[in-house]
Amino acid sequence: MHQSTAIQRLAVLDQQGRYVFTSRDLGKLFPEDGERAFQASLQRLVKHGVLTRATKGIYVFTLSRHKGLHTLELIAKAMRRGEYNYVSLESALSEYGVISQIPIDRLTVMSTGRKGEYKTPFGVIEFTHTKRPVRDLLEHLHQVGRPLRLASKQVAYRDLKRVGRNTHLVDEEALNED
Repeated sequence: MHQSTAIQRLAVLDQQGRYVFTSRDLGKLFPEDGERAFQASLQRLVKHGVLTRATKGIYVFTLSRHKGLHTLELIAKAMRRGEYNYVSLESALSEYGVISQIPIDRLTVMSTGRKGEYKTPFGVIEFTHTKRPVRDLLEHLHQVGRPLRLASKQVAYRDLKRVGRNTHLVDEEALNED
């Protein structure tokens, strides 16, 4: 695939707000004759700065006009496609002002998928597995105009306790405010 063709196709998707891709997405977007040719094309696009490899199998369109605040959430969403994911634990509690620390380059996500910590050029994503059924979660999660849902204060605190995280930073008064 030619670099100019790749940039044009990716720019069209970027205009629609889509700039994070899995390898599989890119394979559909840029059909090549064989896996080797596709991998070589991907490596060239990364080398020339058209794509940034966020983590294994996930790429970000470097020239995107939309990169910013929610890029890390989009990467997390792409990493665990087919699973249910939501922002919780320290990330959510910090947003609510329940803990004083602000995780600048870290996103804590509860997931029905496997757990793991991933370092990306955009920050660290920490997945923590939950066994709770999705139907139990939905009533306490909020769609707040971003890629991942946000846990309510009480759910984020419950998750924090359930996974054995440190709770001494939690402001009990702020936790119980409406």
